Amino acid sequence: MKDFQKGKMVPVPSNSIIPERDIEERPVLECLHLGVDFGGLKAVDDFNLTVGKTEIAGLIGPNGAGKTTIFNLLTKVYTPTRGTIILDGMDTSGKNTVQINKMGIARTFQNIRLFSNLTVEENIKVGLHNQVKYLTPTGIFRLPSYWKKEKEFHERAMELLSIFDMENMSDWQAGSLPYGAQRRLEIVRALATNPKLLLLDEPAAGMNPNETAELMENIVKIRDTFKVAVLLIEHDMNLVMGICEGICVLNFGQIIAKGTAQEIQSNPAVIEAYLGHKKED
Repeated sequence: MKDFQKGKMVPVPSNSIIPERDIEERPVLECLHLGVDFGGLKAVDDFNLTVGKTEIAGLIGPNGAGKTTIFNLLTKVYTPTRGTIILDGMDTSGKNTVQINKMGIARTFQNIRLFSNLTVEENIKVGLHNQVKYLTPTGIFRLPSYWKKEKEFHERAMELLSIFDMENMSDWQAGSLPYGAQRRLEIVRALATNPKLLLLDEPAAGMNPNETAELMENIVKIRDTFKVAVLLIEHDMNLVMGICEGICVLNFGQIIAKGTAQEIQSNPAVIEAYLGHKKED
C-alpha cells in the first residue's frame, strides 16, 4: 500500500495536537467539553478535540462508541447537552443544520443518501445551489443571469467530478451507479458546498482493497487541492493509519486516547477496547 507523507504533529494549548504546518492558522474545529444525554444516558461526555486547518484526522472506536453521535452533534442533527463547538473561530451555538453547512461543515453518511432519481450532475448541483440566492423573478422567468449561473454550476460540477474521473457519468442516474461510484459521488456532492471541514462517515465501507487504496489517494488529493480539513470515521485501520495525522479513540462516549497513528497502535487502552481483556494463562 502507498506510503502517504504526513505532517509532523505538535501540541497546542487545548491539550491536543495538530500538524505543524497549521500551527500559525486558527484551528478549523475545536470541541470543548462536548456532551449529549439521551434520557439518563450520557451518550457522549467531555469530548475535547482540535482539528488543524488542513489536517486529516481520524475518529475511531468500537461499534456503539458514539462516533456517529459526534458527527450528529457537529452538524446539529443533535443539540449538545453541554459544551461548545467552535468552527473556524465561530461558536456554533444556536445554529441549525442548514446554517452549519453554510458555515462550512459538510458530511457523508454511513448509509448513502443520494437523490437516486436525479442525475449525477444534478446531485452535485444540489450542493452548489446552497451557495447562491436567486431573486424569485430570476428563477421563474429564466432571466439571463439565471442561465449564466447554471453554466457556472455545470462547469463547477464537471470540475468536481474530475477529482474521481467521473465526468463521463454526469448524465447517469445516481441510483444506477455502482456502489463505489455512489460513495464517491456523495463525497463530491459534499465538496460542492465549499466546506472548511469535511466529515466522512465510513467512506470505505463496502469497498474492496483496490477501491480503498484509491480512496486514500483521493482524500489526500482533496485536502491538498481544496485546503480543507477532513475528519473521518472508519473501521478500516489500514486507511486510518495510512492517512490520518491525528487520531482520536472513543469508547462508551468518552475519549480513551489521542495521538499519532504510531502512538495509537501501541496504546494499551486502545488495544483493550478493540480486543478486550487478555486472558491469563
